[in-house]
Amino acid sequence: MTERLYFPYGEYLREKYGEKVYKLPVNLPVSCPNRREGKSCSFCADVGTGFEALPGKIPVGKQLEASRKKVEKRYHAHKFIAYFQNFTNTFLPLETLLSYMEEAAAQPDVVELCISTRPDCVREDYLEAFSLFRKEKGIEISLELGLQTVNYHTLQKINRGHGLAEFLDAVLMISRYQFPVCVHMILNLPGDCMEDAKEGARILSSLPISMVKLHSLYIPVNSVLCQEYRDGKISVCSKEEYLDRLSEFMALLRPDIAVERLFSRIPKKDAAFCNWGESWWKLTDEWKEQMERKHYVQGCRYHYLKGAALNRWGM
Repeated sequence: MTERLYFPYGEYLREKYGEKVYKLPVNLPVSCPNRREGKSCSFCADVGTGFEALPGKIPVGKQLEASRKKVEKRYHAHKFIAYFQNFTNTFLPLETLLSYMEEAAAQPDVVELCISTRPDCVREDYLEAFSLFRKEKGIEISLELGLQTVNYHTLQKINRGHGLAEFLDAVLMISRYQFPVCVHMILNLPGDCMEDAKEGARILSSLPISMVKLHSLYIPVNSVLCQEYRDGKISVCSKEEYLDRLSEFMALLRPDIAVERLFSRIPKKDAAFCNWGESWWKLTDEWKEQMERKHYVQGCRYHYLKGAALNRWGM
């Protein structure tokens, strides 16, 4: 049996639920702290990340029903995750968010609710309510945290609005309730280098997280980053450099962390830059070839924790 190159999210879900499970995106009428203050992360577009979802004014049940019909026909999935994807969902008042969760949980064959948010919008009262909801409804709840980079200088430059400490606090707080956590990372933000990508893998591997969603930087039109890109104030690393960073990240990543995505996906009309003008599946094939050339698999260099220096010296 050949060694697994990496632990894909689809396999993680199949092990957990016994069959194929598919995420159905849901847009809620919500914003985020940055936007409320009249700013935004420099990489964020007016629509956030909700390119695939229906408008937030459409009821949750209707959104899920429409997405489900497409997915069942194309992917033959019969269990689903209601994915509150866009902006910062815990920036809603708790009772309002719980009402949307109630509507999603009531839909047929929804086995999990996935709630996307920011590290600085995680609080005990929300987690307590989610824990009670999970117990009463018998449905899993997972949380996605947008970190993007462990380089706090870069976080400041992109106007993220939080640092590394808030992320660590959120993950440790969530872990007390045993909710699976997925972390979003962009491995080639302007100002970051290979060492930032490698340190990102190390930090995530030391924490109680279950999944990571990796992004190659895309630059949406009508974003602050887009203007900086067009003015020549920032540059994007080469495709070869990104593939190198991705390979090193994966080699250092704890082997039981599921990997949900390797490259960004965005409609061409919405992007000033994305994936060096190449398709994500072609890039995936190139990356897999590189991993094989290096004799890398996920976690093959995961030996830096648990008293590594003592182990190295046989103590």
